[in-house]
Amino acid sequence: MRDVAIISFAQTQQVRDAGAQNDIELVMDVTSRAMKAADMTIDDIDFICSGSCDYLGGAAFAFVNAVDALGAVPPKVESHVEMDAAWALYEAWLKIQSGSAETALIYGFGKSSHSQMRFIPTLQLDPYYYTPLYADSVSLAALQARLLLDSGKYTEEDFAKVVVNSRTNAKSNPLAQLSGDVTVEDVLADEMLVEPLRKSDCCPITDGASSLVMVTKEVADKLIAEGKIQGAAYITGLDHRIDAHGLGVRDLTTAESARIAAEKAGVADGPVEFAEIYAPFSHQSLILKEALGLGDDVVMDPSGGTLAGHAFMTHGLDCIGNAAQRIINGDAKRGVAHSTSGPCLQQNLVAVLSSESVEAK
Repeated sequence: MRDVAIISFAQTQQVRDAGAQNDIELVMDVTSRAMKAADMTIDDIDFICSGSCDYLGGAAFAFVNAVDALGAVPPKVESHVEMDAAWALYEAWLKIQSGSAETALIYGFGKSSHSQMRFIPTLQLDPYYYTPLYADSVSLAALQARLLLDSGKYTEEDFAKVVVNSRTNAKSNPLAQLSGDVTVEDVLADEMLVEPLRKSDCCPITDGASSLVMVTKEVADKLIAEGKIQGAAYITGLDHRIDAHGLGVRDLTTAESARIAAEKAGVADGPVEFAEIYAPFSHQSLILKEALGLGDDVVMDPSGGTLAGHAFMTHGLDCIGNAAQRIINGDAKRGVAHSTSGPCLQQNLVAVLSSESVEAK
């Protein structure tokens, strides 16, 4: 296995509505900044991979427009996943592992303000049984939350504490959409969106994009030695799993695929200082914390997490990028980043990031 490192990350301001900014402008901003921070140009990139959702654009192959942000010359090997951009990172990681690339540029984008976000994920559901019911994402999450409350494992106060942690941590993140001082009492007094989930228990609709540069250890070492980059965050473990498609055959109070992915990625192989978790709803943070085997000493979502801003199709990459940036800045040595997709935490990707490469260890 080749040692692979993230050496730069760029993210747009998380906003409710990006207005006249189109996908090309959002992508051009973050990709140019990510390459500049890595002291690279498009000529230095071997492979490009993106993640987005054509349903947000309302047209087949809508993602092709965003490729214009990279320019037609020089021609590059480019790919796309109709998934969160965290899975684009996984494809690029495999490309580097195969020896077909030394450097990769990954980006994700989404303008959710132009769509009915509660219903677009419905199209991921089983086309014969669930899609005709048109169960929206919030209603399905509320079903999961109710099962969790009925199990006796957590209370609504526990959900509220997740919201308080998110808003508090987001105060130090200038790009966050939602932040500020709130108390458990404030959250419990919030309006109910879909019982038992209050509005603040649910992630906001967000427009945004993000991008990062990923390279082999050899490239990272060279750039560090030349003083061109500050440091690197090495991906020492990476895995993703999927639970059964049918909601009725799953225990929705757990995330078995997240547990397996964490085990395969080696989360428990060393101390975890912090975790950036993709939990679109407050109760899902509690499920994931348990599934990933994270203790109370782990700092959860230092960037504010999903409840502070949720750019659909790029937030998983945000989690990985924010975790990597924390390590690059020297604020931590080892952390976990997570991404999810599908109803009720159906698919889960886990990455372990470290200031030391596997080779160095």
